[in-house]
Amino acid sequence: MSSNFAAALAHLEQSGDRPEEFSTPFVEFLPISGAAVSTLGDVFGSETLSASDDRAARLDELQFDLGEGPCWDALRSARPVSAASLQSEGRERWPAFVGALDGEEVSSLFAFPLLVGALRIGAVDLYSRQPIALNPDHEQRASALAYVISRHVLRLALDEHAREEDLQQPLSRRVVHQATGVVLAQLDLTPEDARLVIQGQAYATGRSMADVAEDVVAGRLRFTRRDDRIEVES
Repeated sequence: MSSNFAAALAHLEQSGDRPEEFSTPFVEFLPISGAAVSTLGDVFGSETLSASDDRAARLDELQFDLGEGPCWDALRSARPVSAASLQSEGRERWPAFVGALDGEEVSSLFAFPLLVGALRIGAVDLYSRQPIALNPDHEQRASALAYVISRHVLRLALDEHAREEDLQQPLSRRVVHQATGVVLAQLDLTPEDARLVIQGQAYATGRSMADVAEDVVAGRLRFTRRDDRIEVES
């Protein structure tokens, strides 16, 4: 990881209150033409949070309207999706979406999921006017940026929906603290990220953090790493 990219990642960590800037580092550090960051699905709704340009925003809007495209596949699979040659690779996978792009200057398209634990939040779309392929270093950078953004988006949503009412009770705070230590050990995360995994699971299942935390402490719920994903076992 270059020092410039590490500095940009650290800056992004501190920029959670500026979602309109989430797309900027993708364009700066990847060989792409544009990027868009969006929420998707029933939990958060479909909304573009940040777009580097009008074309990136349009690519998002088309996928929202048509219900198909790389961002939806990335969300459903919880894995990156690649179409280095959109016309040849994408027509069979996303016929309506690719058909709607006739006349658009888009040759390659990529999508990276926004995930926190088992909660699937949205996706990052990356496009290139010229045909390109992302190498492993590019994919690692995109995944690292998406990871930071995922946590920011979840925090913003939790603040907006006030999902932590029960944390006003001392017992609830205690069990969440205990569960955070358990998840920290299971996944080798920082305390902040371990707590966010519990928050994400609570939000995804419509339960309180205290209820999820009690299941974690009792061993009825545990989190594991599979490849680059966090999965739930119960």
